[in-house]
Amino acid sequence: MPLSLPLLAVRALALAGLLSAALPAQAQDARTNAFNDPFLRVTSAMPGCPVPEGPLYTEAEVRELAHVRSQHGGSCHRVGRCRLPNSYLYDAEIIPRVQRYIREEGRFDDTSVWVLGERRLVTLMGCVQSAEQARALEKAVELVDDVMGVVNLLQVGTERSAARYPLAR
Repeated sequence: MPLSLPLLAVRALALAGLLSAALPAQAQDARTNAFNDPFLRVTSAMPGCPVPEGPLYTEAEVRELAHVRSQHGGSCHRVGRCRLPNSYLYDAEIIPRVQRYIREEGRFDDTSVWVLGERRLVTLMGCVQSAEQARALEKAVELVDDVMGVVNLLQVGTERSAARYPLAR
């Protein structure tokens, strides 16, 4: 039996309502680099190295982290450890310098490394040839101006199960 025009309109409106109700939930689950934390691939010599996820946050995580990040970022300046008013402001210039240093240094050409900057802390993720090379890379990055510390999550080899960082989907 064919549906009447008013019944079709009611069904269309109901479907539209269901779809629009579903969109905010999907939007909340969407993950973005909302804080613009710099994340770069620096070297790529080890095929099969597990790719890090990078700095991705849901809307709920952004709301939750915004206050903490403002407190942590501003405290650096308040206590006299930073010349800029927020320590996150350094990251956009630190990470490209870290990338350039690692690439120009030469000792790390046989690695696959990504770097992430958050609050003058540089996180190293990816694959190296040896534990000694991981330590050397960490020490080298500590020498870059304005770097406050290095978080070394590098792994020896390319075994996916050995990754010490969240993996890209």
